[in-house]
Amino acid sequence: MSATIEFIFDFGSPNAYLAYRALPPILERTGARLVINPCLLGGIFKATGNLAPAIAFTPIKGKYEYEMLELRRFVARHRFEKFRLNPHFPVNTLMLMRVLVAAQEAGSGSAFLEMGLDGMWEEGLKLDDKDVLARRIDSAGLDSASLLAAAQTDPIKQKLADNTAAAVARGVFGIPTFFVGDEMFFGKDRLGQVEEAVEATRARAAS
Repeated sequence: MSATIEFIFDFGSPNAYLAYRALPPILERTGARLVINPCLLGGIFKATGNLAPAIAFTPIKGKYEYEMLELRRFVARHRFEKFRLNPHFPVNTLMLMRVLVAAQEAGSGSAFLEMGLDGMWEEGLKLDDKDVLARRIDSAGLDSASLLAAAQTDPIKQKLADNTAAAVARGVFGIPTFFVGDEMFFGKDRLGQVEEAVEATRARAAS
């Protein structure tokens, strides 16, 4: 039985993009199954009192600059040549995340996830503009009209709100966050620990 890596996810975090792109070798090595759990980063921040690095680190001399240095090092190490910081950052991801939930419900979650990541962190699109989002969804071969309509329904809105509240209740304070069983790991730089936790889970299951 393969272990599961649960990814608490929001398109609005550049580190979520980087972590997602860094996961495939880990999944290949371990045979783990990846589960994307859409949550609203803004809701997590509001519930926990956390702040985005651009806000939290700026008053501390050198800290935000170092955060950006580490990001560039991660990008270079993994050769993520398509990555670029979104010129419209921060982008309000409420609609985008609701559509992700709707896409998952419709069986097109993976395709929408790739579209959103590409649009946000490779193409620099302003995906909180409904028209821009609709055009990008259609260009990915998905049905923007049905997905955007579904995203406006109460069950989809409630699902995203419930996901977010449940994540906070489990101790989540930011994104990217990962769970392997009950073990929580925060940040793209914890992916090595995530892999170790998966291997430990496999070892226990085999014993």
